[in-house]
Amino acid sequence: MCGVAGFCDFNKKSSIDVLKNMTDVLLHRGPDSSGYKVFMDPGAHIGLGHRRLSILDLSPKANQPMADKRQDYTIVLNGEIYNFSEIKKVLEDDGFVFDSKSDTEVVLKSFIRWGVDAVDKFIGMFSFVIYDKRLRKLYLFRDRAGVKPLYYHYNNGVFLFSSELKSFHKAPQFIKEIDQDALSLFFQFGYVPTPKTIFNNTFKLRPGHYLELDISSAKLSEVKYWDVIDYYNRPRLDISESEATNELEKILESAFRYRMIADVPVGVFLSGGYDSSAVAAILQSNSSARLKTFTIGFHESKYNEANEAKAIADYLGTDHTEYYCTTKEAQEMLEQLPGVYDEPFVDTSAIPTMLVSKLARQQVTVALSADGGDEAFAGYNHTENYVNRLRKNQRIPRFFRDIAGNEAKLVTDATKRYKGFNRYGIALINRLWKHRELYSADGLLPIITRPRCPNYKMYRLFRPYSDSNMDSTLFANFGLLSENVSDLDKCLSTDYQTYMTDDILTKVDRATMSFSLEGREPLLDHRIIEFAARLPSAYKYDNGTKKKILKNIVHRHIPKKLMDRPKKGFSVPVERWLRHELSEYLDIYLNKKELEKHGFFNYEYVCRLKKWYVETGNDYSMVWSLLVFQMWFNEWMD
Repeated sequence: MCGVAGFCDFNKKSSIDVLKNMTDVLLHRGPDSSGYKVFMDPGAHIGLGHRRLSILDLSPKANQPMADKRQDYTIVLNGEIYNFSEIKKVLEDDGFVFDSKSDTEVVLKSFIRWGVDAVDKFIGMFSFVIYDKRLRKLYLFRDRAGVKPLYYHYNNGVFLFSSELKSFHKAPQFIKEIDQDALSLFFQFGYVPTPKTIFNNTFKLRPGHYLELDISSAKLSEVKYWDVIDYYNRPRLDISESEATNELEKILESAFRYRMIADVPVGVFLSGGYDSSAVAAILQSNSSARLKTFTIGFHESKYNEANEAKAIADYLGTDHTEYYCTTKEAQEMLEQLPGVYDEPFVDTSAIPTMLVSKLARQQVTVALSADGGDEAFAGYNHTENYVNRLRKNQRIPRFFRDIAGNEAKLVTDATKRYKGFNRYGIALINRLWKHRELYSADGLLPIITRPRCPNYKMYRLFRPYSDSNMDSTLFANFGLLSENVSDLDKCLSTDYQTYMTDDILTKVDRATMSFSLEGREPLLDHRIIEFAARLPSAYKYDNGTKKKILKNIVHRHIPKKLMDRPKKGFSVPVERWLRHELSEYLDIYLNKKELEKHGFFNYEYVCRLKKWYVETGNDYSMVWSLLVFQMWFNEWMD
């Protein structure tokens, strides 16, 4: 795990000093070594920078930027290619000679051998950049699920790239202009959806895509090499549930085993839920050494899973470490969020994720997380809600559904801009909107996307406000699913491309890397989702049983009585803190002077929201989103 940064400056004004500043702000991603290289192409100055966290081949031979012998190709890579040994053997049979034992050199020589098609051979998490000096092209790749981030900015003849947005603030050509469409999307979802970022002319590279920048023409192209939609659109596998369970366990064993490959200590985050228990159980059953597992506990029982995790660890026989976090420690982490998450980000589970990362880093350099199980195997409550609502929808004749949906839409569209509603009027509009969700054919999409803030509140908050463009995000891929795809799988595929990538994976990447810890995602091996996407829906969700096939596998290793309990969210009580211990934050950041620094929000409405929240606890999502944005603005824009 590392950090990459660089530029392609067609104005030929960027220097190695700019490159160093852009790269070294990523010190937390790679404290072990650094490297910088600037190329003077006839048409542009090209810079490749790297911060290294040493995981495979700890010697200087694996340092980056790394070039081939003839200096025709140069690479910087963030992430890991787990099957690099197998690919290396194929390349050696073709006559390639290796100087290091690193996966980076395998990626470089794979590209020399197969070009852009080399990416199809990789099992791993990665974002990497290759400069092809002969063809005068720059290539940027991102892994299939989007585990590793890669941002880029292109404006006024300057192309910038980095593992995190904070690098761009070190480039003098970067203009910090907030994209107001992205800002409204943030308030809707709690994150900025791919490919947008909070800034104009700045983007996230889509998972499963690569960029090609032709230096001779300055033309930038984005190319898709993998898409989970393609697998959901394929015919379902003709396979029994027993056969599917056996086959899935084999794939899981391979994926988990790959992610233990390292030249440094490796551990596992263990919450006690099915996903992390599956990872720990399968790994421990195939190892004579005791697996290191880590859990953060809370004294508030509503948020605490430490007891359950310890019971699982004791049963499996892992070397388990748990730490009970105090309220003060969690609140101190809250203050670090704007610096760690350099784009507005509301997920409060970032706090315990940072805490468990800090805990694990004291003993290991790599930690396996267990994200992706809910998206692949139907673990979320909203997935169940979507399926149940759709079943209700389908009991009503289509003619009446369309009439009801159209009527509700007309009323909500006509009234949502009006600013003078009391809470009873607002409740009526909200009911109409829910009515539309229930009866309108396309109105079910909001149940999947789960917007945090209703449109009518957005109109009152912003000055001025226009509807955000979801068609420019990966939510639009919902329309690419075949009619034959089940309603359940439509929900799962949408979550996999949006919420999982932009919320869950962003959370884990920044939290782990803030403590120079490599986070690996064994359940996001692409072979797992390619198999799961083609399974019959009933193997994943069946009559109220979520993650059915995954649970069957876990029960082979852990008694059902140890696992059979209500699911708890991995979070902290920020909602209560803001009304009591941390209420001063609302006065510090949501006052008139602070809000007028940018002028995006209606101050009078913010005051009403704040007062209503403190008195009743309602509108927490809106108030927390406002506070997060204001803290971010003070950190990065003020």
